[in-house]
Amino acid sequence: MNPLRHVFSAAAVATLATALVPAHAQGVIKIGEVNSYKAQPAFLEPYKKGMELAVEEINAKGGINGKKVELITRDDNANPGDAVRVAEELVAREKIDVLTGTFLSNTGLAVADFAKQKKVFFLAGEPLTDKMTWQGGNEYTFRLRPGTYMQAAMLVPEAVKLKKKRWAFVYPNYEYGQSAVAAFKTLLKAAQPDVEFVAEQAPPLGKVDAGAVAQALADAKPDAIFNVLFGADLSKFVREGNTRGLFKDRAVVSVLTGEPEYLDPLKDETPNGWIVTGYPWYGVQTPEHKAFFLAYHEKYKDYPRLGSVVGYSMIKSVAAGAAKAKSTETAKMVAAFKGLVVDTPFGKITYRPEDHQSTMGAFVGKTKNDNGKGVMVDYTYFDGAKFQPSAADVKKSRAAD
Repeated sequence: MNPLRHVFSAAAVATLATALVPAHAQGVIKIGEVNSYKAQPAFLEPYKKGMELAVEEINAKGGINGKKVELITRDDNANPGDAVRVAEELVAREKIDVLTGTFLSNTGLAVADFAKQKKVFFLAGEPLTDKMTWQGGNEYTFRLRPGTYMQAAMLVPEAVKLKKKRWAFVYPNYEYGQSAVAAFKTLLKAAQPDVEFVAEQAPPLGKVDAGAVAQALADAKPDAIFNVLFGADLSKFVREGNTRGLFKDRAVVSVLTGEPEYLDPLKDETPNGWIVTGYPWYGVQTPEHKAFFLAYHEKYKDYPRLGSVVGYSMIKSVAAGAAKAKSTETAKMVAAFKGLVVDTPFGKITYRPEDHQSTMGAFVGKTKNDNGKGVMVDYTYFDGAKFQPSAADVKKSRAAD
């Protein structure tokens, strides 16, 4: 008998056996991520880069619990049905350990319901509707970004200072837009009881007839406007509003408009003085943000957007939760995330046990047209922990959980 043949055969068998062993046994933790990459590239391309940077950093330090991290992404076509279908595929075929992602609120809610039905841990990075963690919250779903109530609560004190009585609203007519307007109305009315709501324009997401919308708002003669549009819808609205003088001598409070994803494209059309939430990456001088900025810039030769921070912080949250749990088993991950503290570019955040909502905050400031470039000025970081409903209110809203 040829001894070399015997050695070769044994080696071949060992190689084949290794190939057939599940990924879990080979020391890999699979993070499955579902998102609307084709529909929302302005936010989600930087977001994906943030995730990839976090994975690279985690693996360079030995992974999670000694296992390397593998990120598997899927596009949901900005459709709730497709989001559930690809989530199912990630769980059943790819055998992922943790489910993450979603951008649009309607797709986020669909995946959260899937997680509840299938008992899968789900960390939602971006969808902002309050139903993610409150009215529709469930045991298996956690959220990173501050939702519509939290962002409205940050903006309302600034809105009250304007002392404007007649307010109009413009928002994309789906879950996120509806949730943002409802929260702002409730909080503004409580703080300023004499306020009047004189007009609403709610175009379908991605299909705004900006000229008609701007004219309808102008015809209502409001003292102030609350805007929830983003992306291409925002750019079209700003252009038409500028053309028709809609914003002249009229206050505007606007969610998300200070995010570079949406502010940068406005360029020389950027309106001055809008009160916004956003991310002034060029002015955040904390040590944790500087470290993140330098790492991101070195890898991509570009500045981060808010999506970059969200994607990065989401993966870092998964790593922190799995390290605390010493496992990626669903029940252990759920337990570990309740009260989990995570280091992010915005500082430490905590996932509240009562509602699974993180305390990540947002920057509030004003827009400025700075020589043809949109920037945020006069901004302050608002800690999300100070803008959340009480534990008692959360308990009532999650009664069905």
